[in-house]
Amino acid sequence: MTSGPELEARPQPRRRRFSLRARVSLLAAVCVGCTVALVSLGAYVTVHRNLYAEFDENLLNRAQAAVESPSVETRLQSVPGAFLVSSDIHIGLLTARGELVYPRAGTPPPWGRSELAVADGSSDSSLRTDESTDMRVVALPAGNGVAMVLAQSLAPTKRTLGELALVLLFFGGAGILVAAAAGTAVARAGLRPVERLTSATERVTRSMDLRPIPVSGDDELARMTQSFNTMLSAVAESRDRQRRLVADAGHELRTPLTSLRTNFELLLAASREGAPSLSARDRADIESDIRAQLDEVTQLIGDLTELSREDSATDTTERVDLVEVVERALDRARRRAGTIDFQADLQPWVLTGDSHALERAVLNLLDNAVKFSPQNSVVHVALRPLGDGTAVVEVSDSGPGIAPEDLPHVFDRFYRSNEARTMPGSGLGLAIVKQAAERHGGTAYANNKPEGGALMALRLPGISG
Repeated sequence: MTSGPELEARPQPRRRRFSLRARVSLLAAVCVGCTVALVSLGAYVTVHRNLYAEFDENLLNRAQAAVESPSVETRLQSVPGAFLVSSDIHIGLLTARGELVYPRAGTPPPWGRSELAVADGSSDSSLRTDESTDMRVVALPAGNGVAMVLAQSLAPTKRTLGELALVLLFFGGAGILVAAAAGTAVARAGLRPVERLTSATERVTRSMDLRPIPVSGDDELARMTQSFNTMLSAVAESRDRQRRLVADAGHELRTPLTSLRTNFELLLAASREGAPSLSARDRADIESDIRAQLDEVTQLIGDLTELSREDSATDTTERVDLVEVVERALDRARRRAGTIDFQADLQPWVLTGDSHALERAVLNLLDNAVKFSPQNSVVHVALRPLGDGTAVVEVSDSGPGIAPEDLPHVFDRFYRSNEARTMPGSGLGLAIVKQAAERHGGTAYANNKPEGGALMALRLPGISG
């Protein structure tokens, strides 16, 4: 026998839910069914009421005509002439004593206390349904303590209403079936883009295939498909950037790591017993190379970390004084600029953003200018509003400038011109500048000065301080 806890631990069967297509079809059928039911009910009630009203009116008219028709004398008795022309009704004369006179070849109409009340004058008229014979009975006073009684069967009327009910039921059911079929067709056609989206999502999950989905039409589902394609494009671009970043980082790390390994192997080989020893100068050169290669690897890792931090950074509402940011970057750049001097012309400018990211971007521009400037030269720094809601931070050097073929690529990750390949650096500094500018709604661009030298600029929105 199964214990209580085991019964509680037993998984409950999962209830099966209708698919969206089935729910749409069911909804269409239910809506049409309710509409058909209401229309059919309204039609049936209206026809029912009109038929019975017309039936009663006709019966009353015939009773009135029978009362007013002249009598016909026979050998036996005097009877109304209406007896001779009545074939679909039962007719008779009812006296106040309860005696009923009716045609010998006919059937006497049903009568009761209501009809006696008309005969004895206590009631002006009577109209009722006789449940035992299923007849509609009318009684009108015919004078001298006599009532004219007419009865007509309700069977034809009920038969007509029954046929109407069958017709409404048949066509209503057919309408519901047609609505369900139409709902299924509409759901199948309307949900086809959703099925494509589902298939694409499953395909992406299964194989990471980020191809866009074909779009047809201009309805809401088409726009949803376009949005999904935009998302796929963004994911594909992000994946490609990550792949390029990993590949470029691996390529940039390979050279200093190979050199480090070579130098370490030389030091280890020289330390073995019986191996020729290295001179003091050679050992100093190897140690200097190792320190330089470690510095290069450290800078590359730091730049990669900065790029990763900027990629995942969230928007901030910190008020940033751009003059203070540039001055802090200048203080840091002067400490490692050697004989190169800086001249700054800074005008107030305030924006909302990340002061650390902006300081790093300006410092990278300054370091890049120092790298390409000759000894004892001057790097010019300017911060000035442009009059269109933006300000520009310009850093210009006195170096050889930028080759025209390199200008479109100077802000690309790991891009290094032929002249820069022999200099220290990771190729990520200007990429960090561009990323910081775009994060703050601005741009970064590079050009050459007419008098010579490169001009790097960071354009940012804000207000004059």
